[in-house]
Amino acid sequence: MAVYMIVDIDVKDPSAYERYKAEVPALIRNHGGEYLARGGNCQVLEGDWRPSRLVLSRFPDKESVRAFFSDPEYQPLKELRHRVAKTDIVVVEGL
Repeated sequence: MAVYMIVDIDVKDPSAYERYKAEVPALIRNHGGEYLARGGNCQVLEGDWRPSRLVLSRFPDKESVRAFFSDPEYQPLKELRHRVAKTDIVVVEGL
């Protein structure tokens, strides 16, 4: 069953974040993931949530997302993201 990873990223250091943006897409693809939305214009229709930079990706299953998150090549990029941004990430099962 497909799963969707929804990420809200509040980037504090845009120049340092450029490395993350450049290197992560290949790792997402390596684990069967694909971007559906990546930092485009976001309009809130209802509620209090005000995403900073919204990213939506689809993976084949939960195991693929876990494999991406635990990939040794991703660890330095995750550490970079933690240093230069505040991030909220959720994964939801799809249809």
